[in-house]
Amino acid sequence: MAQRTPPPETSVNEVLAELADLEDPQARAVNERRGNDIGVNLSKLRAIAKRLKTQHEFAAELWDTGDTQARLVALLINSPKKYSAEQLNTMLREARVPKVHDWFVSYALKKNPESETRRIQWMSDPDEVVASAGWTLTSHAVAKNVDNLDLEGLLDTIETEMPQAPKQLQWAMNECLATIGIHQSEYRARALKIGERLAVLKDYPTPPNCTSPYAPEWINEMVSRQQA
Repeated sequence: MAQRTPPPETSVNEVLAELADLEDPQARAVNERRGNDIGVNLSKLRAIAKRLKTQHEFAAELWDTGDTQARLVALLINSPKKYSAEQLNTMLREARVPKVHDWFVSYALKKNPESETRRIQWMSDPDEVVASAGWTLTSHAVAKNVDNLDLEGLLDTIETEMPQAPKQLQWAMNECLATIGIHQSEYRARALKIGERLAVLKDYPTPPNCTSPYAPEWINEMVSRQQA
């Protein structure tokens, strides 16, 4: 476990106790239906992180507890660029709770340049959770116009593998399909055709005033906003 220098003003146990005091059994019941063992309102959890401010070594201590809520606080107070590629790989494989996985991708992987060196390896990982992170990072790279992306190859893989992919991986591949269609105009027609033919998430229930995850609708909606 990493040790903080100078000595900490707040201990891990104090943070865990504070999280326990904020526990809301009803919130936990709702969250657990989505696979998240979280009983603290996320706004209150963010307030704890705001008070602690950036403390990378303390973030490592909180992460090492294995506690979901402590790990969320850790992801809000870390210094993403300080992680090595090996640390990121280990933490990604430990981030099994959906909310922790999502925040880890958003608040650590996307902000660390080492992720680009691992992204392609992760995409083909046999662990669907790890592979989904690789595809999410690839969507991020597509949107940022990262050099040397094989967009034709990505579309080939999506067209072949997405229909049978496990749920979390399928969602990430579908996001990449939509991102290509939205941000890469020369590949938009093919992305639309793939989305229409595969019809992945076509019937996904979408609340009013929200964009459907069905790739053709998603692409057309976002392109129309860009052109407005």
